[in-house]
Amino acid sequence: MQDVIALLPDHVANQIAAGEVVQRPASVVKELLENAIDAKATSIQLIVGEAGKQRIQVVDNGMGMSATDARMAFERHATSKINNANDLFALHTKGFRGEALASIAAVAHVEMHSRRAQDDLATKITMAGSEVVDQSFVVSPVGTSLSVTNLFYNVPARRNFLKSNQVELRHIIDEFHRVALAHPDIAFQLINGGNELFDLPAENLKRRIFHVFGRKIEDKLVPIDEQTLVANIRGFVLKPDAAKRTRGMQFFFVNQRFVKSPFLHHAIKSAFEGLMHEGMHPGYFLFIDLDPNSIDINIHPTKTEIKFENEQSIFAILKSTVKHSLGVFQIAPTLDFDHRVDLEVPHSEQTKSVAPPQIQVDRDFNPFSSEKQHTFQSQIQPKWEALYQEIGSTEGHQESLLPDDAAKETLAQQKFFQLMRRYVVTATGNSLLLLDQERAHQRILYEQFLATITQSNSASQQLLFPLEVEMSPLQSQQLNTYTSLLEEVGFKWNNEKGNTISIVGIPNSCSEPQALQVFDDLFSSLTDDAPKDTFEQTDHLAKILCKTLGIKSGKELKEEEQQRLIDDLFACKDSQVSPFNRQIFITLTQEELQKKFY
Repeated sequence: MQDVIALLPDHVANQIAAGEVVQRPASVVKELLENAIDAKATSIQLIVGEAGKQRIQVVDNGMGMSATDARMAFERHATSKINNANDLFALHTKGFRGEALASIAAVAHVEMHSRRAQDDLATKITMAGSEVVDQSFVVSPVGTSLSVTNLFYNVPARRNFLKSNQVELRHIIDEFHRVALAHPDIAFQLINGGNELFDLPAENLKRRIFHVFGRKIEDKLVPIDEQTLVANIRGFVLKPDAAKRTRGMQFFFVNQRFVKSPFLHHAIKSAFEGLMHEGMHPGYFLFIDLDPNSIDINIHPTKTEIKFENEQSIFAILKSTVKHSLGVFQIAPTLDFDHRVDLEVPHSEQTKSVAPPQIQVDRDFNPFSSEKQHTFQSQIQPKWEALYQEIGSTEGHQESLLPDDAAKETLAQQKFFQLMRRYVVTATGNSLLLLDQERAHQRILYEQFLATITQSNSASQQLLFPLEVEMSPLQSQQLNTYTSLLEEVGFKWNNEKGNTISIVGIPNSCSEPQALQVFDDLFSSLTDDAPKDTFEQTDHLAKILCKTLGIKSGKELKEEEQQRLIDDLFACKDSQVSPFNRQIFITLTQEELQKKFY
């Protein structure tokens, strides 16, 4: 029988390896930025075109490479970081596998210029599909410039799976944020399509956070600084009132390497327990420094997952450190176990005179006398027979258990009532209708906003004092996509300097705090599944508006509000489910109710 197992050709093996390391343009950005940091660069420039699909270029002022090293850097498993297996547990650099450049060159066109300070000329290497096209010497400044173009040109299936430019750019900016926050002492610049998105000077961590996410979070940061024998923890957490419904500003860095750790995230959430509403996520920028021998970062090709030798200790230290900082800065409520709240005099009672209690004593009472003892026992023993007799005895007594005539008339006129401040209940024929007020109002607002956008019939109220919204460069670009739709529903704003807008008009159904929440929810919702065409964007915006502006569970409604809610709901095109496909109401028939009593 003929042998069937054969070695893969090098170009095929490289493309398979590239599938693990290079998943999208952001993967290339991550690897190139980390290589520049390992080269001890103090200034790094990232230039992208078409969200990285057309071009990704990283220029640094690092050490550069010799001609031999520049050529060897594109070979698989060629690295200067490790010499034996033990070096894997003493790593202080970003890249160490020797796969990044080889994997990138296997699925793109790559051109690299690199020059050391002692060399007169730079080495230029051009590659395509793992093949060296050209190697020569050129004039270039000290450092390395590496340009990647036509990503996945020879793997069209992978290229077809890429998302829209907006989504891919978001992933690139996410990677840029992670590297820039991990190294605030390095200057970074990001240019997309000729537009400068970030220009970050070398600075401290707090100012780096301001420059990346805006000064709006300046007063939301709570410093963290704890040194123990196991690990040192430093950085910032955001105050509980800055928590978001979606995960956003959550950064863990272990030995200055960004990692994703649900385990550590749970420690932070445990520290915030009781300080946030359910479903909210805290924000943090935390650096954990510990012995490299106590962690394993070689468990995933992207090096974003990590294993701790003593993770329970890290969990306990992290949780207690965050709770301590929240208490020190008076974010968490303090407990005084010696304080007796029940002994406090209410403020409204402090000015009133206190009258001594009047006590009446029966001095002739003797519980041991036979007559008194019989009377006392008769008072404390329940008269069950008499109780049953009283319930069903006379018609006059039964009348007293029922409402009087005035109460009966009031109950007859009341068609609706609110249950648990969440459901509106009413009788319809021989059945009982229970309606979820939050979902019902979402459906009503959703169809109203769709009609407003479609018919261009918006009504706006002008603000006496404009509201300022500070955005990141990415959020500023996202807002441009929704500008016309937001104006259709009644939002009006002026562009201020930088990435700040001044809201001067809001929809009639919107309050000023809700207006700011609309923009916050809009930016938080634009993830990988962000809508691309106008129809999807309209639907997406209408859902955000109805969710933010709708009546919430727990709000008390007057009877006329309950009536209007039901009338408006059943005037909708679809009154069965909310915009988020949740059932709005249920009905209980007389037969179903009767079964509950059997």
